[in-house]
Amino acid sequence: MFRSIVQDVKSSFDYGNMVVKLIIINVVVFMVSALLNAFLPTFYQSNILPYLALPGDLITLLYRPWTLITHMFLHSGFWHLAWNMLTFYWFGTIAGDLLGDRKILPVYILGGLIGGFAYILSFQLLPNIGSFALGASAAVLALVFTAVATAPDYNVQLILLGNVRIKFIGLFILFFDIIGINATVNSGGHIAHLGGTLFGFLFVYLLRMGTDLSVYFNNFIDIFTFKRKKPPVKRGNLKVAHRSELIEKKSSLPKTRQQNISSRVDEILDKIKQKGYDSLTDEEKEILYQASKT
Repeated sequence: MFRSIVQDVKSSFDYGNMVVKLIIINVVVFMVSALLNAFLPTFYQSNILPYLALPGDLITLLYRPWTLITHMFLHSGFWHLAWNMLTFYWFGTIAGDLLGDRKILPVYILGGLIGGFAYILSFQLLPNIGSFALGASAAVLALVFTAVATAPDYNVQLILLGNVRIKFIGLFILFFDIIGINATVNSGGHIAHLGGTLFGFLFVYLLRMGTDLSVYFNNFIDIFTFKRKKPPVKRGNLKVAHRSELIEKKSSLPKTRQQNISSRVDEILDKIKQKGYDSLTDEEKEILYQASKT
């Protein structure tokens, strides 16, 4: 049984998109840390947790710089993990469908970093801020608001509420993070959330202006993973379409064909706004995927 489970997880990791890969990493890290905390609590809390969570103290951070990354894969409990991963799955999938899978990891990591820096700054300036931070919330919210800024009128189905535009879900989350700054518990966490939120908006704004931060990030990762670059292909600049805020590729296709594709994408996006993504046919999903793929 366990061998079959491991094979299934490995297969999902190998063939899944970046959202699936990151969820698997978060779940595995949580399970290992939860087991250690259950059976070796003193050892875990004294010798492992302080070296994975993000410290607010700058001197401590100087000796543990890797915590800027490790803290965004660590969670304090099951519900902390579940809320983050469910939100990440919903909105990460939307962002991936609209902007392409290669955008997910850069937004997750960079959003988590900005959230981490926001927490560190709050620790220096404000009272009653916890001495360390952990969790994927800032990284997840970066993707939430990347999706919101890209297609605010995108519809999702919510239990009891029916079709809801994601801009209202984003507003709801933002409201509670703002009032959470003044809370006596986890105020530093809410400030980190706002850092991730800000990055999500900034990422899409820069994308519209012609600057794609994910390209620099992915190029950096490719260098360190020795990934071979494909032969250069002539292509135009990418921009965000004003109606859907979807990335549109100006390729070398004949102008008439480009117009037909653009018109078809606009029709599909209108359908998404009215009926939601699940209403699309397989053919329409494939057209949308090919148009958004980078």
